Amino acid sequence: QISLPSVGQADAQPKGFVQVVIDKDETIQVRQGTASKGGKGIKMAQLAAEVQRVQAASAEGGEVGKVPVVISADKDIKYDTVVKAMDTLKRAGIERVGLAVQASR
Repeated sequence: QISLPSVGQADAQPKGFVQVVIDKDETIQVRQGTASKGGKGIKMAQLAAEVQRVQAASAEGGEVGKVPVVISADKDIKYDTVVKAMDTLKRAGIERVGLAVQASR
């Protein structure tokens, strides 16, 4: 369970996507869609390859690189960690990378 940062309003997550979860101790897990479990702890150097592997498993006849990736990061981790994750994915040719946030109440 991670505590997401809050914003006033956000769009809904895409239906088919890959979720990158960065928890408060900066452990990274890659999951398919909204699965609450799954994915082993990996290092930043393994992130792009693992995301591409999960994208290939979830691509439905479309291009693998176009499956969206949503990063869910605990609000208390360093901003630099999230930026590095986004940069790593973009440099690997993953086109659609977004951030999951929690709507303000």
